[in-house]
Amino acid sequence: MASEYGLKRHFNGEAARLIGGKVRAVHPEFDVEGYAAEVERRIPGKELKDRVLVLTEGLRSRLPGDYPAAVAVLVPILGDELAEGEGMFNTSWFLMPVARFVEEYGQDHPEVSLDAIEAITRCHTGEYAIRPFVEDHYAMTMKRVAEWAHSPSHNVRRLASEGIRPRLPWARTLDIFVKDPLPVLEVLETLRSDPSEYVRKSVANNLNDISKDSPEIALATALRWLEESPTPETNWIVKHALRTLVKKGDQQALALLGATGGQFVHVSGLRVTPAAVAVGDTLLIDFTVENTDGRTHSVTVDYVVHHVRKNGRSIPKVFKLTTLELAAGERRTVQKTHPLKEVQTRRYYAGEHAVDIQVNGLVKATEQFALRI
Repeated sequence: MASEYGLKRHFNGEAARLIGGKVRAVHPEFDVEGYAAEVERRIPGKELKDRVLVLTEGLRSRLPGDYPAAVAVLVPILGDELAEGEGMFNTSWFLMPVARFVEEYGQDHPEVSLDAIEAITRCHTGEYAIRPFVEDHYAMTMKRVAEWAHSPSHNVRRLASEGIRPRLPWARTLDIFVKDPLPVLEVLETLRSDPSEYVRKSVANNLNDISKDSPEIALATALRWLEESPTPETNWIVKHALRTLVKKGDQQALALLGATGGQFVHVSGLRVTPAAVAVGDTLLIDFTVENTDGRTHSVTVDYVVHHVRKNGRSIPKVFKLTTLELAAGERRTVQKTHPLKEVQTRRYYAGEHAVDIQVNGLVKATEQFALRI
């Protein structure tokens, strides 16, 4: 998914001209240049969501006041349905204000809005627009979601999962599903072996969301799916759905994915070099793993960087490293480079940072490096 920073730069006067030109082809009196000028005047200093809202509000003030009539102008500009693998933020990013239009103004016309969301998701995504309808028109929306799960369109099937994720990034949390994920799981049952990778990724992310608040339910669901649907598609979904629990070292999740014998694996010779680095440098993490048992074991090896915060405390971040099949008595050297590059979601602070090596969720060795700012 594109970063919020990368996307926001595109929502400007040129985006308004792009959208406005398409709208004018359907609604000839639409003032494209006035729309673009308003957007350019209002967007400075605003982040992604607020920029999109500016474009949305500009549409609202220039389209028919009657909401169904306004939607009837917007739906024809959507374009062709996205094929499998076409990225919505690459091909149809400019439709975000159209989806936001339904989200902001469609509550009094839920049937019209749900029809529009289905049309929008074929060409972009309706995962954000649908969430207020889940909250305010629950029965009607969930009935439609259940129907979408059986759609021949992979985009619509994906919406059936993505739109009801309890903790969808960039979106409001659906507390109703945080407290009770069972209605979500009823929808996911239909999609647990979906042929579309786009849909499977959403199902995995949805079950991963559920695992954060209801790990027992997520694990029980994953186990049942593996037993009832032993397909490569379901196996892929379960593996990716349990990633948060695996990073936390949940032994049941690890066992479900075939990891065994972490207690028999010894880690030695851990080195983190150089010992002192600056932002922009790269660390080399080097160590040896040894299976001390008389049986072969499959182990998941991760590393954890404890990032120092402004207050001096540390917050751990787990990074995936490798999965190894270790024969009885086998030793193997593992190396990993870790770039300390600036990212939008993390700010670095000077101090001693710890690096843990964990095997099947069990911390086996720790080393430190100093970060200089």
